[in-house]
Amino acid sequence: MPEIVYKDESYQIIGACMEVYNGLGCGFLEAVYQEALAIELESRDIPFVREKYLPIKYKGRFLETQYRADFVVFEKIILETKATDALIPKDSSQTINYLNATHMKLGLLVNFGSSEGLQSKRHVL
Repeated sequence: MPEIVYKDESYQIIGACMEVYNGLGCGFLEAVYQEALAIELESRDIPFVREKYLPIKYKGRFLETQYRADFVVFEKIILETKATDALIPKDSSQTINYLNATHMKLGLLVNFGSSEGLQSKRHVL
């Protein structure tokens, strides 16, 4: 069985997301969940940078346009947040493209907007 990439770190991140979802429920804008998640990550001593700009290379050259990650956690995991009824394939594609562009190994896609509970997906490069 293959080893899970950043297992302990992703477990901590999802735990923080669950706490935010359990505290706020669904129905808020994405910015509300991001602010609450920043508070939760900080309270758990999980290192993160919010809205971090990441350079994108194309054919060996950096583009002027940069990607802004919702969160970069543990300096190696992209955390994308959504607040929609359900995750759609476009959301996963976005996360995968960010992984390809930045060469990070793990992207977590988390949706706080579903009334059926927190949704999350792992994407590994």
